[in-house]
Amino acid sequence: MTEPKTPDVAAPTGLVKKNARDGKSNATIYDIAKVAGVNPSTVSRALSKPGRVSAKTQKLIEDAAAELNYHVNPFARALPTGRTNTFGLIVADITNPTFFDIIRGAETTATLRDYTLVLAESAESAVTELTAARRMMATVDGLILASPRMDDDDIRTIARDKPVVVINREVDGVPCVVPDVNKGISEAVRSLAANGHHKVAFVAGPAQSWMSARRWEGVQAACEWSRLDAVRLESTKPTVDGGRQVARDVRASGATAVLTYNDLLAIGLMQELQAAGVVVPDQISIVGFDDIFGADFTTPPLTTVRSPLGECGSGAATLLLDLLHGAGEPTATLRVETELVLRGSSGRLLPAG
Repeated sequence: MTEPKTPDVAAPTGLVKKNARDGKSNATIYDIAKVAGVNPSTVSRALSKPGRVSAKTQKLIEDAAAELNYHVNPFARALPTGRTNTFGLIVADITNPTFFDIIRGAETTATLRDYTLVLAESAESAVTELTAARRMMATVDGLILASPRMDDDDIRTIARDKPVVVINREVDGVPCVVPDVNKGISEAVRSLAANGHHKVAFVAGPAQSWMSARRWEGVQAACEWSRLDAVRLESTKPTVDGGRQVARDVRASGATAVLTYNDLLAIGLMQELQAAGVVVPDQISIVGFDDIFGADFTTPPLTTVRSPLGECGSGAATLLLDLLHGAGEPTATLRVETELVLRGSSGRLLPAG
C-alpha cells in the first residue's frame, strides 16, 4: 500500500523549491521538516525568524533547505506579513549616467539590509512616472523617486499609501535627499569671475525639473554676488544632443562662460562649439553639473559641479528602510554638499584676436 503524499501546501515562510526539470515551484516546509527530522512549525520559526530555535536545530534545518535548493519567495512571504522585503526606485532616465551611482548607492544599502531593489524609469514623463509608481506600489514595501517629474500632489498621494522618499526634490510632508547646490555653484562662478568672465549663460534642464529651477536660482545669486551678468537659455532635452542644439543660442547670447543643468548638456555643447571652431576654454568656458562617469573623458576634460550621487542613493534607501522599520522621521530632509571639480574646460578668457 502506497503512503499518501504530504499535501502540497504553500510554506508560510514563503520558501519554495525550483524543480530542475520543469522550473515549477513544488516543495514546502513539510519537505524540509521531513529531511531535518523536525516539526513543520519548527521549520517555519527557524526560517522566518532565526534565533527562535536552538543552534543545532537551526543548522539541521538550514542544511535541509540547502539540500532541497530552497529560496525565499518574497510574495509568498508577504501573504502573512504584508512585507515583500523589496522597494522600488524610479529614475527619470535610465540611460543618463547621473543615475548610475544613485542606483548603486541604493542597491548597496538594500543588500546590506536584506532588501531587493526593483528599478523603473519615467523617460522624463510625469504621466509615465505616475503609472509606474502606482504599479510598483502594489508589490513593493516603499518607493524612492529620483528626480521625479510628477507634481507635489501626486507624490503626496502615493506617499499616503506606503513610505516614499524623493531625491533631488523637496515635497512638503515627504522625506527627501537634496544636494545643496549653492556651495558648488558659488565656487564655479567665483572661478569664472577670477578668470576674466563677465557674462554667464545657464542652460536649463526640463521645465518640470525642480532641481533645474534651484540651480538657476543658485547661478543668479552667485553671479549677482560676483557682479556678473547671468542669462538663462532653454534646452530641448537634458542630453548630449540637447547640448548640441543649444550651441547657437549660447553663441548668440554673448556669454563667455556657460553652466549647464547637467554634464550631458555640457558635453554636447562642447562638441558642437568645437566643431564650429570655437576653442574651449580660451574663447568660452564650460562647466557641467553632477560629475558623471565619463565627465573627464572629454577633450579638454569637463569642469563640473560634483553632486555626491552615491551618497544620495544610499541616504534615500536608509531613510526609506528606517521608515519601514519604525525608526525614521516621516518628514526628514537629508542635505548633501556639492563642490567644484576644476578640469580643462574652464579657464582664463583670452583676448579676442
